[in-house]
Amino acid sequence: MQILHAASPEAHAAALAAHPRLLVDYWKDACPGCTMLDLALRRFATEPAAQGLVLLKVKLEEVGEDFFRGLGLRQTPTLALFRDGVETARLSGFQGPAQLAAAVAAYL
Repeated sequence: MQILHAASPEAHAAALAAHPRLLVDYWKDACPGCTMLDLALRRFATEPAAQGLVLLKVKLEEVGEDFFRGLGLRQTPTLALFRDGVETARLSGFQGPAQLAAAVAAYL
């Protein structure tokens, strides 16, 4: 699984357009659940189910609170799954590697 970082709304939009199977991790500093999700995503990245996926990390402090609100994000961490630029699922809070694999299988 390739890992990218978006530091602007434009980089976020470009990644959505460029990658047909995309996981987007919306996170912020000082968020224990975000740290736990990051560890789970790193573990999931080594599994066969993660092959061909791209993970886009979007940090609140870099893109701004208004951007997060505009997406309807109410909490961090939030993981969104996109197929061909269209959001297919949104998972709020911590997700373990098994939950990540199940979501990818169901929605991507």
